[in-house]
Amino acid sequence: MPGYFAKKYNTAFTGIGYTGYMAYNPQGVPIAFYAVIPCFIKCGGEIILAAQSADTMTHPDHRNKGLFIELALTTFQLCRDLNIRLLFGFPNQNSLPGFVNKLDWQVAHTMDCFIIHAGSFPFKTIMGKIPLLNKLYTKYQQHTLTHYFSKQTGISNSVFENGYGGIYRDESYLKYKAYGNTSVLQTGNSLLWIKFSEILLIGDILVQPDDFDDMIYTLKKLARKLGIRQIHFHTSPGTTLHGLFAMRFNSTPSFPVIFKVLGDDLQTGKIKFTSADIDTF
Repeated sequence: MPGYFAKKYNTAFTGIGYTGYMAYNPQGVPIAFYAVIPCFIKCGGEIILAAQSADTMTHPDHRNKGLFIELALTTFQLCRDLNIRLLFGFPNQNSLPGFVNKLDWQVAHTMDCFIIHAGSFPFKTIMGKIPLLNKLYTKYQQHTLTHYFSKQTGISNSVFENGYGGIYRDESYLKYKAYGNTSVLQTGNSLLWIKFSEILLIGDILVQPDDFDDMIYTLKKLARKLGIRQIHFHTSPGTTLHGLFAMRFNSTPSFPVIFKVLGDDLQTGKIKFTSADIDTF
């Protein structure tokens, strides 16, 4: 998507943006990159400036030379200078050892991924590979979801309802997150923040427990109509949503949640996340 990364790192709503560094070789060719994405986290009644560790890249010809560590440490100092008090991230299994063993990040917990099988023929995947059919599919998708679309650009953080801390999704944050091409659907009294690809990814949900089964039934029906075989949702353990899903669906461990506290002592044990908080959503 043209302009995706420029929008992703334009966090001007926090007062700072484009926070990170790029390394170049003597010929001026970029060879490594590390950056974080500033945001606000609400925890214990306090709103603090934080940042998510996001994209890291090193050119294959320049790996194992310490560039990742050097750029990360330089970025951490920049964060301190900008009064960012907390860093968090969701690394894959290849990146996790470097963060923990070389950069002193702490693993807080591991998110769970719930996978719901909709039982549909995956015609979305097939049509998406052919430009003309993909265009027709997009129109079909819009028509199918017409009566479910909400005018909201996102939803508030569900973890707050359980007394946990999490990303503070005010109007400015949700306007910024529009770069992710997500949608909000309303089914009955429930609101779902979702993203479509080969799967239907739930970012977060505002739902009453008594409405949960009806919401899931409608979502599975929509997935089948749209030719999507699976619905995924990632969430931290301990939340109401985690409990509602765990009573009905199996889960697998997904993203480790890691923190690096900069400066003062912050309690991170009460901070939780959902799929919507991961930078790729």
